[in-house]
Amino acid sequence: MLTLDAPEGVRLRRFWRHHFEECSRLSHAYEAACNAFIESGGATRNPRPPAYPTFPNELRGLPCGARNRRGEPCKRTDLMLNGRCKFHGGMSTGPRSAAGQSRAVANLAKRWAPDRHEARDERRP
Repeated sequence: MLTLDAPEGVRLRRFWRHHFEECSRLSHAYEAACNAFIESGGATRNPRPPAYPTFPNELRGLPCGARNRRGEPCKRTDLMLNGRCKFHGGMSTGPRSAAGQSRAVANLAKRWAPDRHEARDERRP
């Protein structure tokens, strides 16, 4: 297993993100070229798929590295764009600002409004 000190881990995670941002940029450019080809009705040249950069060897087996509950670095190697595994850098935990929290409460109230329950109950046999 690859163990990293902090500065090296930060450098590799930045390299990880740069690699995937470059691949994403190439994908978006190819998608735009394909859409232009479709919109032109075939009048333009059919775009060729991009030559993606090869995955760097120094990033193979890069561990998550976040500290788990025992204080040890996480060993998972299935990393997301941010360079962490799904357990240590996953989805959002919810809105942080007061405006975002008020929108979440409004959506919750809209979802669980009494008239929705009544409409659902009427459909049941």
